[in-house]
Amino acid sequence: MGSSNACNGNREAEDSAMDSATPTHTDSSKSQPPFAVAEKVLAKHKGRFYEAKVRQVEFKDGQWRCFVHYLGWKKSWDEWLATDCLMKDTEENMQIKLAIDEKFGHDKSTKIHRASFNKPKTPNNESRGRKRKSETPIKEKPEVPSDKLVSIQIPPTLRKQLVDDCEFITHLGKLVKLPRTPNVNDIMKNYFDYRLKKCGLISDSVEEILKGLCCYFDKALPVKLLYKNERQQYQEACPDNTTPSTVYGAEHLLRLFVKLPELLSHASIEEESMTELQAQLVDILRFLQRNQSTYFLSTYHVPDDIENSTNKQVSG
Repeated sequence: MGSSNACNGNREAEDSAMDSATPTHTDSSKSQPPFAVAEKVLAKHKGRFYEAKVRQVEFKDGQWRCFVHYLGWKKSWDEWLATDCLMKDTEENMQIKLAIDEKFGHDKSTKIHRASFNKPKTPNNESRGRKRKSETPIKEKPEVPSDKLVSIQIPPTLRKQLVDDCEFITHLGKLVKLPRTPNVNDIMKNYFDYRLKKCGLISDSVEEILKGLCCYFDKALPVKLLYKNERQQYQEACPDNTTPSTVYGAEHLLRLFVKLPELLSHASIEEESMTELQAQLVDILRFLQRNQSTYFLSTYHVPDDIENSTNKQVSG
């Protein structure tokens, strides 16, 4: 894939989105390269900018060029780009990128912040009066044989938590009281801080996985992580533009780990990336286990409608 191909795209949409804000690129005639190896950049691909990391830099045919890896993409997408197809990873340039994304519209193939795996797909049998962006119906892929599933070992105490969770909701008619504190976003931030304190440095891939896990949770919750009698609560707790990861907590996050082997089996992930992802997911589970008493509820609440109905029967 050449750099000229990466620079092609809808110029009209891009120019309109950028307005007069054009990023300043470093003159390629200077002795110093405009970008450094391992520097995080915004790389242009088919008219849009994506987060990437510079792997190599070289001066060729009178200009600097960089070999970049798109964060979260397979290595087969790595390519050489002229420096005028790259922008510094600054707040100003990120706003330009977001403006271009908005102009192009939501692209389901965009791979930013997906932690090297794709978003879950929603089945056709999910119907509601109001469709949310997170519930666009698409054809569901066939089941994958169990021997082909990714292995994610859930610790015994967390498996017991899942059993209690099911008992509370399906047999006792109780619900997790929302919104939860800490929520899923809070837990991911706490884990990030924990890793930073422990290791002193966190790789980009770990940060991508955490962001991707939150994204995965937001997409999967309405269609794969709720029991039937939780759906009304979901509609009330997550009106339009409210992401589930800001409302739900560890109880529903743990359910995601049960579904991940099936969901990841449909993703195109290189073996090396999958091994890293599995190790990271197991470490997050251990973190949840260590903080089980803090993050998980010990009792659920009885919904008001059920409680009122019970009181009426008793008084009658």
